[in-house]
This record gives sequence, C-alpha cells and structure tokens, in this order.
Amino acid sequence: MPDSPTPANHKHATVLAFDYGLKQIGVAVGNTLLGTTRSVAVLRARDGIPDWTALEALVAEWQPDLLVVGDPLNMDGSVSELATRARKFGRRLHGRLGLPVCMTDERLSSYAAKEEQRQQGHRGDYKAVPVDSYAAELILQTWLRENEDYRRGPTPA
Repeated sequence: MPDSPTPANHKHATVLAFDYGLKQIGVAVGNTLLGTTRSVAVLRARDGIPDWTALEALVAEWQPDLLVVGDPLNMDGSVSELATRARKFGRRLHGRLGLPVCMTDERLSSYAAKEEQRQQGHRGDYKAVPVDSYAAELILQTWLRENEDYRRGPTPA
C-alpha cells in the first residue's frame, strides 16, 4: 500500500474516503481539482468486515482514482487496536480493488462529525441516523488540506 499515491492525472482525481468502524463504515467522495467533498453512504460491517458487494458497487459508481482511509490513532499518536484494523482494511481495499490507498490521521473526526451534526439539528440518535459518512467527509477534507500539492499537480519542467 503506497504512502503517497500519485495517479498520472493527479490534478483531477476522484477520491473515496472511509471512516472505518467495526459495525459500520462511513463513505464520502471528493474531487481534488475543486476540493469538494460530500458524504455518500454508511456501509454495514460485521466485526469490521464490510459488505464487499455494496462497497464494490460504490467504487463502480464513483470510479475513484484513490482511496483514503481514516487512521484512528490514539491521542498520543500511538497505534490503537482499531488503527491496526483500519490499516488492515486499507490493505484489503488495495488488494481487492487494485487502487492506491492512503491512510490519514482521523483523531476526533467522529466527535467532530457528531458535534457538527448536533449543530445542524441532529437529535443524537446515532444508531438510527448515523454520522459515519460525515466523519468520512471530514477525513477527506483533512486529507485534501494536507495534500494541497496533490491538487495542484506536477510542476511543469
């Protein structure tokens, strides 16, 4: 799994981002040229294993050039058990789909997503109305900010 994928046309790439969880996985899509993002779906998972058919259908629909997976590190930067599993998920995505996968720090993304949704009127029943896809969108926005040079593309010679 490459650390810094560089598709040939990286000035304009479609990116799918994932907020990995054991029961559900949030998905968001973005565009590197415009820097836009939007939440797409929440996939059910059983002990961290996604519904691969549903996931592959999203990939077929959006035709991403790159996949971004949130890396749920501990607050001190150490690797949590969930981060180990999220990284394994990233490797499986790469192996199954053949697309480049990039991990990005996602500390507090779920907390931030819940807070943002509360401000927009969410009643707090996150089982009935999950915010995982919004967390995936925040992960993608973080990745876009941290990879600004990816958006600009290669420097002409």
